[in-house]
Amino acid sequence: MTATSRTPAPCFDTLLDQVLRGELGPAPVTRRIDVAFTTSQAVRHEGRRGGYRNEVLSLRLGRSVGSCAVEPGALPAGTVEDCAGAELAALLAHPLLPVRVAALDACLMDLLPHGPAQGARPVDLPAGTSLERSRARATAVADLLDVPPGATVLVVGVVNSLLAELRSRGLRAIPCDLKGGSTEWGEPIATDALAEVARCDAVLASGMTLGNGTFEPLRRSALAHGKPLVMFAQTGSAVLPRFLGAGVAAVCAEPYPFFWLDGGPGTVHHYRACDGGTS
Repeated sequence: MTATSRTPAPCFDTLLDQVLRGELGPAPVTRRIDVAFTTSQAVRHEGRRGGYRNEVLSLRLGRSVGSCAVEPGALPAGTVEDCAGAELAALLAHPLLPVRVAALDACLMDLLPHGPAQGARPVDLPAGTSLERSRARATAVADLLDVPPGATVLVVGVVNSLLAELRSRGLRAIPCDLKGGSTEWGEPIATDALAEVARCDAVLASGMTLGNGTFEPLRRSALAHGKPLVMFAQTGSAVLPRFLGAGVAAVCAEPYPFFWLDGGPGTVHHYRACDGGTS
């Protein structure tokens, strides 16, 4: 890994420019996306009061897959067809942010795959039902929080298994999501994460913030308030470790295929800025 690749990116757009200029590896001018696809799911776990839907745009670059979650139905018709076979450099400059995120994720997965060379530690997720695997993933994510019992954690991107895991550790959660509403336990969900940063001890945020444009303001706010920011990332799992030491304290990176796609064992990757990470 080059010295440049070990330097935290100051912002998402700068990271895009670094990749386009070939600063982290070969420039993408001759590369094309082989396969583009979306994965759509609806979930309603037994014993849970509500359910939810997910949709993810994924782009395959050689052996690597990059992904970005989107609101169901948000992608314009023809997006997948337009991405398949397209030049990687063109998709890195695409007008749709989720396409840029997925393309950058695919590129970085190819150039800097998860592993010890990047400062990643693999964490095995056991086989099980959808709910069992959701709980196991929640445990892996919460293990990256370095706060004592009784601390308050702002959770950006509501995942009920994660809220339950925090509660089991004696932590208070402030759930936040752009869609608002209420949690499985009837708790109100805030919609303005930036308004909540000052009153928490740590921030736990979904990689989906990359795709909806809220990551950079959240990262800057966490830095300004001195709050550790931990990311759990299916979206941009290879992108977010580039911000370790630049407002991101840790990342639980989960590349495609995600835990909810099958019942077999899987792996997530832990990064910590204090362990060196990519910084």
